Amino acid sequence: MTTAATNQNESPACPYPEVEEAIRSFRCRDDALIEVLHVAQERYGRLTRDLLGYVAQRLRLPPSLVHGVASFYHFFTLEPHGRHHCTVCTGTSCHIKGGTALLRELERRLGIPCGTTSDTGDLSLGTVRCMGLCGMAPLVVLDGTLLGGMTPATAADEVCEQLASAGAGEETP
Repeated sequence: MTTAATNQNESPACPYPEVEEAIRSFRCRDDALIEVLHVAQERYGRLTRDLLGYVAQRLRLPPSLVHGVASFYHFFTLEPHGRHHCTVCTGTSCHIKGGTALLRELERRLGIPCGTTSDTGDLSLGTVRCMGLCGMAPLVVLDGTLLGGMTPATAADEVCEQLASAGAGEETP
């Protein structure tokens, strides 16, 4: 028979074992925040409020700081992504060379606004301020593949073609 005293001494199961392992590997140092968030992002696909709270608690950091870091860097996402992810660079070089027009064409052709995921969950469309690859401007990244130096029409054609060959449920008009 289990008593209340015994239950209080039992530690609850860790809700994020891979993240806990990363935290321990960095000896719970608060300067390992970004590395720990990378592990969490890779394992869980996004950084939920609960997960960020857990990291903040374990690294003894203010939750606002952890959320600020997670929301500042473009690699981290707080919302679920689609099976495929398309990111358009809108930094200065990309913007000057047509990146914003390219984004508008992708929104039109894919039928989803920037910053959202399609209703089918197949595709997320987003932006980043600069990828540091200005020589490839304008730059689109589709599922990790760099597509650079394209016009809005050729980029939209390439993205739609790759999505179709990958079996995404998007329709191209």
